[in-house]
Amino acid sequence: MDIRIVKTGSPKAKPKDNELGFGQYFTDHMFVMDYDAAKGWYDPRIVPYGPFELEPSCMVFHYGQAIFEGMKAYLNKDGEAVVFRPFMNIKRLNRSAARLCIPQLDEDLVWEGLRKLLTIEKDWIPKTEGTSLYIRPFVIATDPNLGVRPSHTYKFFIILSPVGAYYKEGVKPVKIYVTDKYVRAAEGGVGFTKTSGNYAASLYAAEEAAKKGYTQVLWLDAKERRYVEEVGTMNIFFKIDGTLITAPLDRGTILGGVTRDSVIKLAEEMGCRVEQRYLSIQEVYDAHKAGRLEEVFGTGTAAVISPVGLLNWNDNIIEINGGRIGEVSQKLYDRITAIQYGREEDKFGWVEKI
Repeated sequence: MDIRIVKTGSPKAKPKDNELGFGQYFTDHMFVMDYDAAKGWYDPRIVPYGPFELEPSCMVFHYGQAIFEGMKAYLNKDGEAVVFRPFMNIKRLNRSAARLCIPQLDEDLVWEGLRKLLTIEKDWIPKTEGTSLYIRPFVIATDPNLGVRPSHTYKFFIILSPVGAYYKEGVKPVKIYVTDKYVRAAEGGVGFTKTSGNYAASLYAAEEAAKKGYTQVLWLDAKERRYVEEVGTMNIFFKIDGTLITAPLDRGTILGGVTRDSVIKLAEEMGCRVEQRYLSIQEVYDAHKAGRLEEVFGTGTAAVISPVGLLNWNDNIIEINGGRIGEVSQKLYDRITAIQYGREEDKFGWVEKI
């Protein structure tokens, strides 16, 4: 399908790199495409960023058929616009779509739409190291209907936002609150998808943690409230006796993170043993008591690597690595960002030039 382009007549002033937070500013254009059961996906277009109109009875408001993704574009050392592992995100978008009864998207068309959008908006990519252009593809159900069923119509969007560091702490260690009162996902559910409801359900626990001075919540499994799964916005790794341990994906309760996958591959290449296995929170605390817990860090597109300096489980507080970023955490952060910004050879073929 041809992608039609309508340029804005009123371009916005771009924020300075040092003014950027996360998700506060948006570029001049967005990609939009519609779906109808009789037509399939149709009318792919790039248009000026702005509001759109929906019926109050629109099904996304009532039954939550909504999925999204998150990735980033960077300017490499040669000034070229690049995206980190976009096809992995696009494939995950379709996995989420399948679970939420949303029609599959043409992955090549999504990439072509994103590529053209980024070509138009390249000047919005901030230049300072550590900054990037965040990419948010998402799909919403649009039928004006109050019956509980999959929608027959949908809208797909890609919007762009220049961003600074996700956490105000930067790559300094953050404080994490472990909850065994609330759960994020159960087997057979939608924990492996990026659906909006997962994040809405996580907000209450995250707010409780924030009131106590913690950056995020670490979720335990829904069945036994025993095994660590992931943090609210990140997958999580524990380095015990030189081995990196992270929760496996086989129960369908963990989001298969792109950065998680990148960390596993890079760590193994660096000679670090990696285990994807169930790890109880008690084992974490026992390892700390025995002096064997060396590092803890989260991974995600927004933060890349977020070292954890403190854990609180039932008011039992432990400090990790003296509250400092660990050696492996730092190396992984340095290597991933070096690949993203073009300072290190991309041996894995992860970076796509625009």
